Amino acid sequence: MAVTRGLGKGFSALFNDYEENQPVEIDGSVAQIDITHIDRNVEQARKTFDEEALREMSASMEMHGVLQPLLLKPQTGERYLIIAGERRFRAALMAGLKTVPAIIKDLPLQQIKEISLIENLQREDLNAIEAAEGIKELMENHSLRQEDVATRLGKSRSYVANTMRLLNLPEEVLDMVRAGKLSSGHARAMITIDDQEYLLNLAKQTVQYKLTVREVEERVRLYFTRKAIPTGPRKNEQVSLELKEMVSDMKRIFGTRVKLAGNDNKGRFVIDYFSSDDLERIYQLIQILKLNDKL
Repeated sequence: MAVTRGLGKGFSALFNDYEENQPVEIDGSVAQIDITHIDRNVEQARKTFDEEALREMSASMEMHGVLQPLLLKPQTGERYLIIAGERRFRAALMAGLKTVPAIIKDLPLQQIKEISLIENLQREDLNAIEAAEGIKELMENHSLRQEDVATRLGKSRSYVANTMRLLNLPEEVLDMVRAGKLSSGHARAMITIDDQEYLLNLAKQTVQYKLTVREVEERVRLYFTRKAIPTGPRKNEQVSLELKEMVSDMKRIFGTRVKLAGNDNKGRFVIDYFSSDDLERIYQLIQILKLNDKL
């Protein structure tokens, strides 16, 4: 199985097409390196590693060895710095391996940082905010445009642009995505809301009631529909005290927000509901009114 699948051009060019169980020499040396001579990169973009996934990889290495070489930079005193493959390195340590296969490549520090970021962005478990922050760092610290990042990641430019937009969300919402409480789909559905307070409340409700992405999209559509409706009385049009009291009564009875668009002669009521429970309660109240009407 070739490791180039799913990797950006900038990273995969270092590996070209090789079989995992038969690494070949690529503009450098491929060798079995003493694992005690390898140093972690303190500037590694990835800071956390799934312990269970590491144990699974370690168990596989005990049976089959390290199938994909690490990418290392030579240092002084027969030491090597990890450019790519820290997860494999950690799993190899857990498996008690003495040596690991590695491609030795003497690269400039700036390129090492770029490769480390790109490898991090290829993680399957990377959440949307981590991806957005990684892309931002690539663009700001490595003078790359969105098109350049898209090429290196093997993604479309629209993917890069839409992922970057997520960083415009309030920090509290970003933390929910980082923690896995909200999915990237939820976050992308909310990004168009310009009312920060409403957006934050919607995010909290999504977590509390475990709303699906489709349910969030419906609420966003409702938000913009409601926003398009003129609020308050029109110019030169008066709303009577009785009509205002009627709106207040409806708010109290339905237990939700009720808006009036119009005046005593013509208009509409907008009754909001924010969950299936809200809708069920309103429905039951209407059923009671219908029953009283029949009596």
